[in-house]
Amino acid sequence: MFRSQARPRLFVIIIALLAAIGVFGGHHAHAAEPVARMSVTVTGKGPDVILIPGLASSGAVWDATAKQLSGRYRVHVVQVAGFAGAPVGGNGEGAVVAPLVEAIDGYIRSAGLKSPAVIGHSMGGLTGLALARRHPADVDRLLIVDSLPFYPLLFSPAATVEAVRPQAVGMRDGLIAMPTESFDAQQTMTMPRLVKSPEGLKAALAWSKTTDRSVFARAMYDVLTTDLRPDLAAVTVPTVVLYPFDPMMGAPVERVEQLYAGAYAALPGVRLERIDGAYHFIMLDQPAAFAAAVERFLN
Repeated sequence: MFRSQARPRLFVIIIALLAAIGVFGGHHAHAAEPVARMSVTVTGKGPDVILIPGLASSGAVWDATAKQLSGRYRVHVVQVAGFAGAPVGGNGEGAVVAPLVEAIDGYIRSAGLKSPAVIGHSMGGLTGLALARRHPADVDRLLIVDSLPFYPLLFSPAATVEAVRPQAVGMRDGLIAMPTESFDAQQTMTMPRLVKSPEGLKAALAWSKTTDRSVFARAMYDVLTTDLRPDLAAVTVPTVVLYPFDPMMGAPVERVEQLYAGAYAALPGVRLERIDGAYHFIMLDQPAAFAAAVERFLN
């Protein structure tokens, strides 16, 4: 079932895990739930922009973006509970992604934000897309940074949630049971395929190693078993999708383009933008190009 057509670098961590198993300044806003699913750091003044990090990432992945925007925007950086050394909080058991969507909705409402722009990377992009579908009044516009509406498309265009679920369960449980030394060694081998920048790689590796293992595993399970393709036609929020390409990915650029274009074909008015010379962490590998893309998105 998991026969890859292109094997692009997006979430190659999933492939590696399958094989193995077979900080930011500012003032903290109040959490959206009594036992927090997340915390939020706020800087700047102006129109609101929410930044959502990806799987096992720190909110610090957005440091450069927050610095870029905080002179003109009020920037809200999400830190997912249990990721990158953050307290596990409300993510101690059960699903991670769907409750995170509702926590962000609760934060937007309780903080009185008026249709902020939302930027999400990786799992954060999937979260932003679900937020735009379930709570369209929450989102003025959406920037998805290297994410797919259904991740198993990386392995097969015929993938379904039902077919993927047994593998996802095995990967979740195996990841939780994996000895720390094995997990750390695996991450050390995997992360260079996700980040080109030496400094970015050092940070992303540290974030993954300090993420609570159970939260990591359950969030990955959520990502693998969430299929938002049936919802795309109903999404009314203007959306831009950024995706990377580098010759070292090992797939022709045409195949990578087809993957993203096909995945988002049902999303009305979507604009796809390719960033060359980057792996999965576009903001770390090509910061200038990423900053320019953010400006285009907001303007």
